[in-house]
Amino acid sequence: MLETYLSGIEPPDACAMKKAQEHWDNIAKPLRSLGQLEEMLVKLAGIIRSEQFPPMKKAVLVFCADNGIVKEQVTQTGSEVTATMAQNFAKGSASVNALAKIAHADVFPIDIGIAETIRCPGLSVRKVASGTKNFSQEPAMTRDECKKAILTGIDLIREKKQEGYNCIITGEMGIGNTTTSSAVLSVLEHLPPETVTGRGAGLTEKGIQHKISVIRDAIALHHPDPDDIIGVLSALGGFDLCGITGAFLGGAFYHVPVLIDGFISAVAALCAVRLAPLCKYYIYATHCSAEPAGKCVLDAIGLHACLHCDMCLGEGTGAVIGSQLFDFALAVYQGSADFQTAAVSKYQLLK
Repeated sequence: MLETYLSGIEPPDACAMKKAQEHWDNIAKPLRSLGQLEEMLVKLAGIIRSEQFPPMKKAVLVFCADNGIVKEQVTQTGSEVTATMAQNFAKGSASVNALAKIAHADVFPIDIGIAETIRCPGLSVRKVASGTKNFSQEPAMTRDECKKAILTGIDLIREKKQEGYNCIITGEMGIGNTTTSSAVLSVLEHLPPETVTGRGAGLTEKGIQHKISVIRDAIALHHPDPDDIIGVLSALGGFDLCGITGAFLGGAFYHVPVLIDGFISAVAALCAVRLAPLCKYYIYATHCSAEPAGKCVLDAIGLHACLHCDMCLGEGTGAVIGSQLFDFALAVYQGSADFQTAAVSKYQLLK
C-alpha cells in the first residue's frame, strides 16, 4: 500500500512554473526583486499545476504522540505533558492556536500515539499504539506500526484536501521527540549524536550529555541501515515523526504544499525525501530551528529557510508564521499592475 503512494508521486508541472515566473516578470518592479517570495509561488504553481492561485486555506496538523525513551530521563518533563498539551490544542489555548488565528489557519490536533486515552472535542484519534517502546532496550515500534503511522499521515492529507484545504502546516507534540529525531538524523546523515543533539525543551549540560549517551548506545544496539528508512524509524523514531513523514508524502501524492516547522518535522521531511526523492518539490522550509542540527537537516534535504527567528517551540508555530509569506507573495502577484498598466518601461533580464 505504501509503495503505491511512493511510486505515484509525479514531478512538478514545469509549464505552470514557467508561466508563474513570466507573470512575476511582467509585474511593474525590478525583475526577481522579491526573491524567495517569487520562488515560493513559482514552486506552488508546479505543485498545483496552475499559475492561477485560489484563496489559500491553511490547516495545521499537530501530530501528538508519546515516546518510550522518556523512561531514560532524557527530558525535563514527564510524558503526561503530551496529553495535556493535546487537549490544549483542541481547546484552542496553546501557542500555535494564538498564532494560527493571526494567520487564518485552522488547527487540528491528532492523537497518533498518546499514551493516555483521551476523549475531547476537537481531538482526532488516529492512535497507532499507546506510545512507542523504550528504544534503548528494544525497537521503538514494529515495521507494520511504522507504516501504519505513515499511511495515517498520507490519509490526513487526502481528507484535508477534500475539505478544501490547500496548504498544510506540520506540527507535533510529544515529550522526548527531540531525542527520537536526533537519533534518526544521526543515522541518516552518518553524524555523531553529539553534533545533532540539543537541549530540547531544556536540559542541563549533564542532562544533554546523558541524552547523547542514550542515543549513541541505542544506535549501537540496533545498528539500523541508513538506506532502510522504515527500519530506522521503527528502531529509533516516534509515531509523530512517522505521521509527519506521511503528511509530506501525502502532499506530494495529492499535489498539496506541506510546510516544515522546526527540527522534528524537518527530520520527518528528510525521511519522506529519502523514501521518495520527488517529494522534495512539494515541501517548503519556513524557519530554521534553533536546535543545533536545525540547519543541518534542511541542508540534507536541500531546502533553505526563509526565516531565522531562533525558535524551537514546535507545535507548528514557526511554520504558521512562515505561512503568512504566501499571503504577502499572493498579494503582490494578484494585486499589482503590470508594466503596461503602470506606464513603466519593462525591465530586461540581463546576463
